Amino acid sequence: MNTILILVIAIFPPLMVAATALVVVKRFIENDQRKKLIEMKYQSKNVITPIRLQAYERMAMFLERIEPNSLLFRVNNPELTAYQMQTILLATIRSEYEHNLSQQVYISPEVWDAIKNAKERVVNVINVSAGQLAATAMATDLATQVFQMVAEESPIAVAMLELKKEISVLY
Repeated sequence: MNTILILVIAIFPPLMVAATALVVVKRFIENDQRKKLIEMKYQSKNVITPIRLQAYERMAMFLERIEPNSLLFRVNNPELTAYQMQTILLATIRSEYEHNLSQQVYISPEVWDAIKNAKERVVNVINVSAGQLAATAMATDLATQVFQMVAEESPIAVAMLELKKEISVLY
């Protein structure tokens, strides 16, 4: 029995020292990992921030480019029929959208939804306007009809406001 007591007394202190050392080393490693993670996040912010700002700029430009008044002046060709003009307008919007699709990675889902809704509202305005015209209508008739539909409220305004709000909150 004496031998067991001497053995326990001899082994217990080194085990306590080893357990304490293990806990201290574990905490040290965890703190080091936390510091590295914070540093990595800080460094990634330095890289991501300019990219995010560029994404906001590109989305603002996208909204401006598909804004009906801007779009109609840019694509204006009075020699086209209303149907031809409608097709060109919709293709232009689709092309602009596809060109900027990857920017959704850098903006919030709420703002991206607002931008998609604005695009869909512009497409709807063009389609409804074209649907109200006679089959023989010309591009200028479509342009006039679209101008009248968006005269009260631009379908882009809400999305642009959401975009600006998010930018002002983040930066």
